[in-house]
Amino acid sequence: MKNREFLEPVFIDAFDLDDAWFQCLSAILEKGHVYTITKGSYEGQKRLEFDFVAVRVKKPSHQIIPIIPEGMSIPAPTDMDYIQGYLGYLLTGAKTETEDYTYGERLVDPKVRIKQAEDGKDLVREMPLQVNQVEEVIRLYKEKGHGTNQATMEIGMPSDIKLVDPPCLRIIDTRVRYGKLHFILYFRSWDLWGGFPSNLGGLQLVKQYMADEIGVEDGEIVAVSKGLHLYDYSWELAKLRTNKMHLKIQ
Repeated sequence: MKNREFLEPVFIDAFDLDDAWFQCLSAILEKGHVYTITKGSYEGQKRLEFDFVAVRVKKPSHQIIPIIPEGMSIPAPTDMDYIQGYLGYLLTGAKTETEDYTYGERLVDPKVRIKQAEDGKDLVREMPLQVNQVEEVIRLYKEKGHGTNQATMEIGMPSDIKLVDPPCLRIIDTRVRYGKLHFILYFRSWDLWGGFPSNLGGLQLVKQYMADEIGVEDGEIVAVSKGLHLYDYSWELAKLRTNKMHLKIQ
């Protein structure tokens, strides 16, 4: 990897989600930056990461899950059963007692968590915000028309900076243009090998549902991130999938 003075933004123009995943794997092996994680998931391990990447997917519904060619000894990073289950995760507010949040909770039943001292103990209370962002965006487009830049669904909250594992996906912006519903996404950090195909597959199904409800066609996905990465355990898998076994990552 070469030494750099400036950030190196990368633009991926893909046809479908399988193509987007393959192109990102190929590009990160050539243009990624290697560093050791000092705080976050897998502290102490190395990550290969884009400085900044924008991924445009023109027809995300054409091929949602990555295709692994026959004969390659590579485990599939996801499948449609997992993505269908992930869709339920995105469209319900259910979470376990050990979870600080889920994407679904933030989308359809967001709550503010407040710590309060009571009888010498710190208690955590949750205050519902009484908004379903998915249904509100659908209502906004149906009642107010398509000429708006206000139909944004937020995952992140200011208090997330204090969480051990703050949300990776921060915002789902939307646009209806040329008769189609498009998603514009921002991920602060994003695992390219497993997270990317599962996240985009599930979000694509959400987009299809919303497009049907609004009464428009399904459109594109544009995802941007300054943290799309590969953990070191998946470097060899990425090289194998992209036929770049000759590359050395340092």
